[in-house]
Amino acid sequence: MEAIRYTDELAGLTADRLVGFFGGWTNPRTPDGHLEILRGTSHVILAIDEETRQVVGFVNALTGEVQTAFIPLLEVLPAFRRRGIGSELMRQMLRTLASIPCVDLTCDPELRPFYERLGMMRSVGMVGRRFAREDG
Repeated sequence: MEAIRYTDELAGLTADRLVGFFGGWTNPRTPDGHLEILRGTSHVILAIDEETRQVVGFVNALTGEVQTAFIPLLEVLPAFRRRGIGSELMRQMLRTLASIPCVDLTCDPELRPFYERLGMMRSVGMVGRRFAREDG
C-alpha cells in the first residue's frame, strides 16, 4: 500500500500534480482550474502519494473564521478510494474547523452515511448553481 502524506501546505504545488480529478462532472475543472480553486479557498488538506508526489485526494473549506464554514469539495482519485483517505481528509478538516460552530456541506443522498459516520447530521438546504463551460 502506498504511503500517503496529509498536508495543508500549497507552496510548491503545481497543476501537473492535480491530474484526474472532477471525473464525471458535466464541466470538469482542468488541473490549472483546480489549482486556482485550492489557492482561492480558506483551508485545504491534501493527500499526497509519497512515491509519486501526486495529489490523490483533497478537501477544501471556505470560512469567515467566526460563525460558519462550508466544505464545497472532497474528492479522492478512483484508484485510491476505499482506503480511508476521504475519511482522514474529512477528520483533519473538521479538526481544523473545530472552533467554528456551523460547518455545512452538500452531498448526494448516497453519501449521507459517509458524512454521518464523521459526526455530521442531515439538514435541509437550498442551492443555486450557475455552471459555465471552462475552457482550458
